[in-house]
Amino acid sequence: MGDIMEFTEFGKENRKTMLLLPGTCCSWQVNFGRVLDELKKQYHLICVNYDGFDGSENDFSDMLTVTAKIENYILDNHGGQVDGAYGSSLGGSFVGLLIQRKRIHIHHGFIGSSDLDQTGKIVGKIQATIISNLLYRASKSEKGKKRLIQALKKGIHMEDTSGLEAMMNDLTFHISHLKKANVYNQFYSDLITPMEDHIDVENTTVHVIYALKMGEKYEKRYRQHFKNPDIHKLDMQHEAWMFDREWEGPVLHAIEECMGEK
Repeated sequence: MGDIMEFTEFGKENRKTMLLLPGTCCSWQVNFGRVLDELKKQYHLICVNYDGFDGSENDFSDMLTVTAKIENYILDNHGGQVDGAYGSSLGGSFVGLLIQRKRIHIHHGFIGSSDLDQTGKIVGKIQATIISNLLYRASKSEKGKKRLIQALKKGIHMEDTSGLEAMMNDLTFHISHLKKANVYNQFYSDLITPMEDHIDVENTTVHVIYALKMGEKYEKRYRQHFKNPDIHKLDMQHEAWMFDREWEGPVLHAIEECMGEK
């Protein structure tokens, strides 16, 4: 596997830096594409595409290898620190790992509707096989895409909206160009890579964008893994601000307040 992972920067004229970490099987273009223009008005954005999801021949090996590559980039290009890091869904796991490892410093870590689910290796392999098959089938047919949406509705209470349909079209098109092994490895590694409990780093605040429609159990996980997290409860579905205009403003406002922009 090569050493180079894709990082793209926007808004270099802005003072505050914001690391953007996409979710499962997503590129930053798919994940943040609809809100990128607003974000780059405020922040110097550092957008990450993980190995195996950046169009290169690199393969996704495991969460810690990718975490180290993110750390090395920030050390080499940003003096080892960023003002903010927004982790969408699986990206929230990377935010937690980056904070707990303390190789770089993140002043404001954002956990975006992340489930932070963890399992043992056997259960992880079973779940990763199921979800990678589901995602791959979704990328090949309309029937598969509908099954994926139904699974999301059941698992994290996603709802059918025109915005969700457009997001799913982008996601499934992106997945159709990925290696199935990378989809499996990303999901499996996220499940089995331990995140510490009650993570607490001086001069770091963890902010949680908590989509209430995902269910009550997720707040317990946020409070388990982070000491005194700043939880923003919004009655939306999983990362709805990425595709539903109703929630774009409230979430952007919350981020701006946390970053000291308001």
